[in-house]
Amino acid sequence: MADEAPFQFLHSEVIQYVFGASDSGDAETGRNITKVESMGFRVGQGLIERLTKETSRFKDELDVMKFICKDFWTCLFKKQIDNLRTNHQYLAFTCGLVRGALSNLGVKSIVTAEVSIMPACKFQVMIQKI
Repeated sequence: MADEAPFQFLHSEVIQYVFGASDSGDAETGRNITKVESMGFRVGQGLIERLTKETSRFKDELDVMKFICKDFWTCLFKKQIDNLRTNHQYLAFTCGLVRGALSNLGVKSIVTAEVSIMPACKFQVMIQKI
């Protein structure tokens, strides 16, 4: 993957562009969060295609989640999943990344995040049975 700094600058600019484009109320903020999450979803789909190109097929959803937590997360953030430091504006994009990656691996899910004590955040993945 590319160097970490350009990714962080691009990510920061995307957030500023989407949220800086309007000064409206809660409805507009909700639409902006949806836009950021959708961008993350598409990026997650593309990245997981590249990362799993030469990987054998996963046996079950547990193997998929192990891959997301170990390989996918490390590729994105150069850190283990339990040490991610982020800020609340970045969470929509990151939730989209994880949901897009899971979607491309055939796992329909809902990904949410909460910040209890900064700078830590907790992601919850709810797998939906088809």
